[in-house]
Amino acid sequence: MPCEYWWWVLFLPLATSALIAVVSRPWRNASAVVSVASSFLCFFIAAWGVHTQSHAPSPVQWITAGDFSISIGMVLDGLSKTMLLTVTGVGALIHLFSMGYMKEDNGKSRYFACLSLFMFSMTGIVLSSNLIMTFLFWELVGFSSYLLIGFWFERPSAAAAANKAFIVNRIGDFGFMIGILMAWHWLGSIEFAQLEGALNDGRGAHVPGIILVLMTLGLFCGAAGKSAQVPLHVWLPDAMEGPTPVSALIHAATMVAAGVYFLCRVFFLISLSPATMNVIAFIGGGTALFAALIAVQQNDIKRVLAYSTLSQLGYMMMAVGLAAPGAAMFHLTTHAFFKALLFLGAGSVIHAMHHEQNIWKMGGLKDKMPITCWTFVAGMLALSGCPFLSGFFSKDAILSAALEKNHFLFALGLGTAFLTAFYMTRLTVTVFFGKEKTKSASHAHEAEATMWVPLCILAAFSVVAGWGGAIPDMLAISSGENHGHIVPALSAVVFLAGIWLGFYFYRGKKTEPFSVSLLANKFYVDEIYGATFVRGHDKLGEACRLFDRWVISGLLVRGTGLVVSGTGHLIRFMHSGNLQGYAFLFVIGIVFVLYQYLIR
Repeated sequence: MPCEYWWWVLFLPLATSALIAVVSRPWRNASAVVSVASSFLCFFIAAWGVHTQSHAPSPVQWITAGDFSISIGMVLDGLSKTMLLTVTGVGALIHLFSMGYMKEDNGKSRYFACLSLFMFSMTGIVLSSNLIMTFLFWELVGFSSYLLIGFWFERPSAAAAANKAFIVNRIGDFGFMIGILMAWHWLGSIEFAQLEGALNDGRGAHVPGIILVLMTLGLFCGAAGKSAQVPLHVWLPDAMEGPTPVSALIHAATMVAAGVYFLCRVFFLISLSPATMNVIAFIGGGTALFAALIAVQQNDIKRVLAYSTLSQLGYMMMAVGLAAPGAAMFHLTTHAFFKALLFLGAGSVIHAMHHEQNIWKMGGLKDKMPITCWTFVAGMLALSGCPFLSGFFSKDAILSAALEKNHFLFALGLGTAFLTAFYMTRLTVTVFFGKEKTKSASHAHEAEATMWVPLCILAAFSVVAGWGGAIPDMLAISSGENHGHIVPALSAVVFLAGIWLGFYFYRGKKTEPFSVSLLANKFYVDEIYGATFVRGHDKLGEACRLFDRWVISGLLVRGTGLVVSGTGHLIRFMHSGNLQGYAFLFVIGIVFVLYQYLIR
């Protein structure tokens, strides 16, 4: 395959989005077909290019100003190829699922136009060869996710969720921008290859330690926003307001994975700062446990999966901080399959339940939706770390790194694995097993082929993606088979314990058997943010408004104007040209002088 064909992978989704928006919007079904065909074509081109070991095309010069230049180029190595195949493959299946899920929606054309724009943005991040390109596509991902999360903008909750996601990500992106500028200033380049070369040649030795820490923390700040790490995690659960295929796209292999992928891309830089590595490891581990605890008490099927995504992203971040970026990417890849499967399975359930999302109004769907049920079970087992499924191998790679580098984080990772198995068993048992809890559940039925075919494909990959070491080989890491038996044994124990307790507490239950308000209310983080940052922002805004009105506008602007105007009136009165007025002022002056003389 000629290397120029790689440009099709990048720009075909953009052309598709423009075509749908401009030409085929009146024909909703045509827009869906065009978008789905484009996504599969991108995947096939990427797969063929990886198979034939095609090289990246020559970069195109974009901006040149003196010694500074920005090019539009691609980086094609094991990291980007693995990520590209994951993004385009999972994205194509989500496109196919969307044909059935969005079949009757009046905004179908707008949906597929935004979906194609999102795919263009995400493939741009994967293939970017420099920091500026990455930042531009990074922001475009934020914009397109804003459109998709707020797709049903007539709902106030959807509009608020889109705004929340956009604003929180801008907080992280501010630090990201500072990190990019510092890297350019101190290392003299924005190209990944040149940056790595400069550090390998020792040209980065002149960078002060504190500058290196601030630079790498700035880059991590952007990744923490995109990958929803504590404390910038609050936007991700609310992103569930978008259509369920959007949730699968954002939560599986694309937007939230961008932060982990970026840190792996610039690992040669952040690994030079042990302080930053520790921050990443502990924030990742803390996020993993924090989100898993919250997921235990959520009753919305999509929110359980959303907090599960937060938890797994924490695992990946922890792996990066433990100097195991390959293990992080391995888990990112397997997670893309089973998390996309779980979200699409949840979408199939929601579609059959007439958009009901409360798990306590479901139940008994195993016999009515057998394909959805058993594919969902496959995804649940993979996520929970069932031995010999994909999630077991990738999670063990992370736990092995933790066992080697930090025993506290290893224990934290094992605890999170137990909670994952527990809350996913709770979810599966409540939704698919037992008796129907409502009439909607009793009338549910299996979805059409465009919805269950992607489930079967993703279920197969969720089972076998960790076999044979294909993904670790592409990433040039250990497959996790040489870590001894202690990690797999402990993983199997916590998996079985979580599964057993989940069945014990929730089998046959029609309501939540126990309630922990702290977990159900997400540790009140949103309320704390509302009472501090949001209310503080509003109070500061009101104080600024009053200051502007009474001090700036009233005293300084209008007050100065009144002084000048009053002085002008007085002087004009004194120079009116009226003799009687002058005589009057003359008499007043004489009286004043006499008064001053007499009081002495």
